[in-house]
Amino acid sequence: MALLLEEIIRSVEAFLKLKTSTQKPYVDPTLDPVLLVPGIAGSILNAVDHDTGKEERVWVRIFGADHEFRTKMWSRFDPTTGKTITLDANTSIVVPQDRAGLLAIDVLDPDMMVGRESVFYFHEMIVEMLGWGFEEGKTLFGFGFDFRQSNRLQEIMELFADKLEAVYKASGEKKINVISHSMGGLLVKCFMSLHTDIFEKYVQNWIAIAAPFRGAPGYITSTLLNGMSFVNGWEQNFFVSKWSMHQLLIECPSIYELMCCPYFKWELPPVLELWLEKESDDGVGTSGVVLESYRSLESLEVFTKSLSDNKADYNGESIDLPFNWKIMEWANETKRVLHSAKLPPKVKFYNIYGTNLETPHSVCYGNEKMPVKDLTNLRYFQPTYICVDGDGTVPVESAMADGLEAIARVGVPGEHRGILNDHRVFRMLKQWLNVGEPDPFYNPINDYVILPTTFEMEEHHENGLEVASVKESWDITSDDNNSDGAAASSVSSISVSRTGDDQNPRAEARATLTVHSQNDGRQHVELNAVSVSVDA
Repeated sequence: MALLLEEIIRSVEAFLKLKTSTQKPYVDPTLDPVLLVPGIAGSILNAVDHDTGKEERVWVRIFGADHEFRTKMWSRFDPTTGKTITLDANTSIVVPQDRAGLLAIDVLDPDMMVGRESVFYFHEMIVEMLGWGFEEGKTLFGFGFDFRQSNRLQEIMELFADKLEAVYKASGEKKINVISHSMGGLLVKCFMSLHTDIFEKYVQNWIAIAAPFRGAPGYITSTLLNGMSFVNGWEQNFFVSKWSMHQLLIECPSIYELMCCPYFKWELPPVLELWLEKESDDGVGTSGVVLESYRSLESLEVFTKSLSDNKADYNGESIDLPFNWKIMEWANETKRVLHSAKLPPKVKFYNIYGTNLETPHSVCYGNEKMPVKDLTNLRYFQPTYICVDGDGTVPVESAMADGLEAIARVGVPGEHRGILNDHRVFRMLKQWLNVGEPDPFYNPINDYVILPTTFEMEEHHENGLEVASVKESWDITSDDNNSDGAAASSVSSISVSRTGDDQNPRAEARATLTVHSQNDGRQHVELNAVSVSVDA
């Protein structure tokens, strides 16, 4: 029954987006500029052919994704420069700069029509902020980057410095509000540590969202040993395979920099656990199963042995891709840079992190019945996670431990990427960015936001029926300021139904949609819906 109500709400939201898409955008020239910084895999990447100059998107794409990814994105780490170099010597990876850098971090595959929401990154936040009066290229900007690289790579640090200066000038020399997501928080913190003077010159506020300040230990452990999937099930056949992603990430400094921080005193230290088959000491060759536990530094030996014979075939050539100790050394230095970072006196810092989801903290391979016999086969085992509270990717303990003097630290129930389009996060951003009138529900003393909601839902049983009702409202800004006298209102109705079967009861939902047009060009939309189903 709740699904029917959800269908109605989604339909209305889609209608409202379509209705407002043709309206002249509202621009507030008094706003201070905002620079959005994504996390790992959060930027469109294009491959440029050196001979022809042809540029094509290699991340994210659907058709031919795996082949192009392996051909154009696979790389090797150069310890002399700290840079990951693409294996294809005739190709360079670049980030598109269209729309003041926003194109690269908005919708990661702009060609997708069906299932487009699955490749949204900052899209809904961008749409929301444009509705607040921000303007692309004047007060709203994006900084995409090659997420394979180290968060302190000098080349990226220089690009970020150039971006800050460009935003500062384009906005009329106004100081910048930086909003980072996930690993983007590490990039910003590295820059702040290494180039404090530039950061303080251009930045007034930094808002970090879902940042893995002390790593994402469970998630990254399994990523290095097994790879990473951005889609699940049969859809992997149309995207980059988990194996192809694994071979790339083994040579990415950014992944090593997301490993468990050795300088942080965890309340419960993350571990790697292995059920191992071992021969007993009885002298007759019998074997037994033991559970061994390795802390972060101890587990490096397991990584080394597990990936000792890892190879990839590139254009008919076999390439060794073991656990890279040179990258590990580089990453340890990055962690020292992050650990020593200090917030400049004139910059305010805010931290939003996700909560209420089971989040990988420690990882276990094998079990008593199926132990690990050979560490080189570890990559074929399905990991079992020991979870803690977090956003599904970053534990709360890691996200909260920014090591900085924060104006506010706020936990928002939600998923790692999903909180980028959470209405509670939008409410906080408006307050901290000084958008519109002051929020009377913001409590600066306790550093949190009380969030009254326009969404109400009730459920109850009555005479063998299950009844649910929903009330929700939206405000729309339009450029229709020509009305005079009393503003008009309109009422529409919507209904959906579902026939019953053995597993689902018969259900019906009806809704009334009322649009109140106001003289100031705004519209207030109210939805009242009710659904009824026979008890299963």
